Amino acid sequence: MASKLLRKKTVEELTASATPLKRTMKTFDLTMLGIGAIIGTGIFVLTGKGALTAGPALSISFLLAAVCCGFAGLCYAEFASMVPVSGSAYSYSYVAFGELIAFVIGWDLILEYALQAATVSAGWSGYFNKLLEGFGIHLPVELTAAYGTTPGVTTYFNLPGFIVVLIITWVLAVGINQTKRTNDIMVMIKLAIIILFIVCTVWYVNPANWKPFSPYGIYTFQPGSSKPMGIIPAASIVFFSFIGFDAVSSSAEETVNPNKTLPRGIIYSLVISTVLYIAMTLIMTGIVKYPDFANFVDAPVAGVILATGLNWLAFIVNLGALIGMTTVMLVQLYGQTRICYAMSRDGLFPKFFGEVDEKHHTPWKGTWFFGLLTAVAGGLININILFELVNIGTLSAFIIVSAGVLWMRHTQPDAHRGFRAPGVPVTPILAIIFCAVLIAGLTWQTWVRFVIWFAIGLCVYFGYSRRHSKLNGRPEPAVADIESGKGPEPLVD
Repeated sequence: MASKLLRKKTVEELTASATPLKRTMKTFDLTMLGIGAIIGTGIFVLTGKGALTAGPALSISFLLAAVCCGFAGLCYAEFASMVPVSGSAYSYSYVAFGELIAFVIGWDLILEYALQAATVSAGWSGYFNKLLEGFGIHLPVELTAAYGTTPGVTTYFNLPGFIVVLIITWVLAVGINQTKRTNDIMVMIKLAIIILFIVCTVWYVNPANWKPFSPYGIYTFQPGSSKPMGIIPAASIVFFSFIGFDAVSSSAEETVNPNKTLPRGIIYSLVISTVLYIAMTLIMTGIVKYPDFANFVDAPVAGVILATGLNWLAFIVNLGALIGMTTVMLVQLYGQTRICYAMSRDGLFPKFFGEVDEKHHTPWKGTWFFGLLTAVAGGLININILFELVNIGTLSAFIIVSAGVLWMRHTQPDAHRGFRAPGVPVTPILAIIFCAVLIAGLTWQTWVRFVIWFAIGLCVYFGYSRRHSKLNGRPEPAVADIESGKGPEPLVD
């Protein structure tokens, strides 16, 4: 029993079982993919809530979240160069820790990508409605958000969010070339709009608004409140902004020379996004005093523009917000379908999710299945109480990947690595510590929901996946061999 739960795939098995997806992604495309996933919700939505939680020290919170992602990103980059196949943390865990841990992480990532895309579709709908109102067009209020999203307002369905997710799903289904081209164009436009905002508003910064810089310290509770305040709780919130760079590693089988281009794409996208986040945060809290963000917590950038009087900039920034959140949804749905594709190929999910279209070379059935599921979730469900699940799921995956680098350096020190994370064992240990600190900033309700999802996943694994795994046809190694990193000869399908 133990040997079945711990059975691993070798790097050779994973690469040998890869099926013919088109290899067209290069370093620039991967960097744009990462930026497309990272920059969006963080700047246009979460900066308001973050400023109320940490004050001007929100810039430190962004830096803390970025450092956490940076350490984890180096570990992802090493694994991506070592195991250049679809599946991201799922595939890496299969090599390092075995089937059960790999399944749990894959199940975890499905939750992460689906909930983030659904959550962002709700924010996208809000900005889209504001854009339409600027032209005198008003959708029925009942069709502008999911039920219970806005207190005191009767809403039933998020129609704009539902439609945009379906459009993105279609783009993903017709091929990686179209996906790559669409994402590259939207990310370039988004970056241009953000830089325009910085250049136009930096002159309105009042340094007095940065005092006190850290009104709530590192981690505190206000009198009569159970909600944590300070730099660490704010970092736990804005960590949501960085989720997505790991989706870059999901594109390994569609990447040209993945051993080199994947690590570059991950690291470049993280560095560029962090610089822009910190610059935007300092400017916004320098223009508007942090308590005033309570007046426009859902649209903080719009509030900053209002304070400057640059009304002509509002339309452009609204457009940038729409584009920014569109690219986030595109990359999340892309990453989700590639995780499911990898799990289906390994027999842990039904074959349905791994069927590749002969014309477009994409797993189109799985793409449409999860696209429709995400569209319906974003249309019907109030996502506000669930977004922290995305954070705890991602942080858990980061911890597993970082621990995997430590384990693989110990058990397979001579294995080929196109990129080696610097400073091992310090780098992965720091990644684990930072992730644990951010998890500590989440609420207990988030832990309960995560445990429930985890339990459902275990039921799926023991009820279906363990019996249908492709490794069932392979001689089982002894537990001692598994723990030492040794395994049977590669099984080629």
